[in-house]
Amino acid sequence: MWTTLKAKAAEVADRRIEAMLGADRAADFAVQAGDMRMDYAKTNIDVATRDMLIGMLETTGVAAKRDAMFAGTAINETEGRAVLHTALRNLDGGPVMVGGADVMPEVSGTLKRMDAFAQDVRSGKFQGQGGKITDVVNIGIGGSDLGPAMAALALAPYHDGPRCHFVSNVDPADIAKVLRSCDPATTLVIVASKTFTTIETMTNARTAKAWMGEKVSDVGAQFAALSTSAEKTADFGISPDRVFGFEDWVGGRYSMWGPIGLSLMIAIGADAFHAFLRGAQAMDVHFQAADWHENMPALLALVGIWHNQGCGYTTRAVLPYDNNLSRLPAYLQQLEMESNGKGVSMDGADLPVHSGPVVWGEPGTNGQHAFYQLIHQGTRVVPCEFLVAARGHEDALHHQHQLLVANCLAQSEALMKGRDLDEARSKVADKFEGAELDRQAKHRVFPGNRPSITLAYPQLTPFVLGQIVALYEHRVFVEGVVLGLNSYDQWGVELGKELATALQPVVEGVKTAADKDGSTAALVDFLQKHGV
Repeated sequence: MWTTLKAKAAEVADRRIEAMLGADRAADFAVQAGDMRMDYAKTNIDVATRDMLIGMLETTGVAAKRDAMFAGTAINETEGRAVLHTALRNLDGGPVMVGGADVMPEVSGTLKRMDAFAQDVRSGKFQGQGGKITDVVNIGIGGSDLGPAMAALALAPYHDGPRCHFVSNVDPADIAKVLRSCDPATTLVIVASKTFTTIETMTNARTAKAWMGEKVSDVGAQFAALSTSAEKTADFGISPDRVFGFEDWVGGRYSMWGPIGLSLMIAIGADAFHAFLRGAQAMDVHFQAADWHENMPALLALVGIWHNQGCGYTTRAVLPYDNNLSRLPAYLQQLEMESNGKGVSMDGADLPVHSGPVVWGEPGTNGQHAFYQLIHQGTRVVPCEFLVAARGHEDALHHQHQLLVANCLAQSEALMKGRDLDEARSKVADKFEGAELDRQAKHRVFPGNRPSITLAYPQLTPFVLGQIVALYEHRVFVEGVVLGLNSYDQWGVELGKELATALQPVVEGVKTAADKDGSTAALVDFLQKHGV
């Protein structure tokens, strides 16, 4: 399978994408899900290649694995768990069975509790000890931070509740900056940790508790917890009615559809949050029902497999031309790299190909004045994924949004078309001649033939954001199944955490660094001399 894929990529490597863009290609190499359109015409995938890639879905049993995931089968085999973040947005679906029990009553019950609490905070019924909650501080890390932080910024035009802040880094600068902008008496602190033991999160939670205790008598009364540990949250002083749990079949980086999204719900309200869930649910339905040739998550995954495992392009740039999506690349870094950054298949054998690519990006147009130079003229090909809305939220500045859209479309066109030496010469022929003309012209050559896809939608609403996030979740799933790995564990984060725990007493000077390697010991010594 992989040999055939690579051979096909090598066969068409010199073919110009622009030459393929006949009258029908733009329609044939685009797919819609609701009002969202994904254009992948600016790739070197032809009909035969697409058929071959779809054949990989059938060879690896993606459909059966997809059905097993939605049915609650324990597809996370290394941890023996179901993978059911989709159940959190199953607003109109039927029962979802795990271990013989329907999980939907509990899911629905938790969502109703979230709705009620969010409304109490937003309305002022939940007053804290300062009369009204003006600020919400969400303390988490990884999936307990990146998802809601990204979504809260993305949906900023819909905020009509308290201000939302997010703290994740154990670096004290992070929490200190946030707390300086808040009043303890009017702040609700949400601690997001499934086990209530995550060291960075609990360190920041204790800092927030001490800060609040300087002004508030009943500190625990202004804390809420997103956790399954009733005992530990009670020990922290948080009442059970402000503890919102979720099951082990919801992975951290897939969790903002449930309690981890509480801060977002407080910011935008329950109705908008439900619209966010419905957007994701719509993508779930599309993913399950659409033929592979019309299936947006499957085709997005296949484009990624073609570029990474086929063509050997090792990175992927996510480029939202939507400033409110400025945190989307960071969110997708975790979603994709933690999910598919693996080296072994489900059976423990080494993968026969490289796994997921390096995912990175920044919003346009800022990136155009930063790293686009490398994308256009560098020696490595970087497949790009553009996201753009037809309308922004600043109606009075619609002309400025039109300029943004023009830049987005121009960049994908420029990546594809490039500029050859003759055209480059013509651009500077009035300034130079002879050998100097050639030298100057070569600096203005763009290789072109660089692939991109564009995801376009009417406007970034809660519903559309739900569609986008679910689209990328299912893309990760499909790529993981085709690669034969488990997208839902993350053992790669464990070793560093274990070593950090062992190193903390060494850094504090309680233990010596005698059992550490020479480099680590020398660094500890240097930092201790300078006040660590």
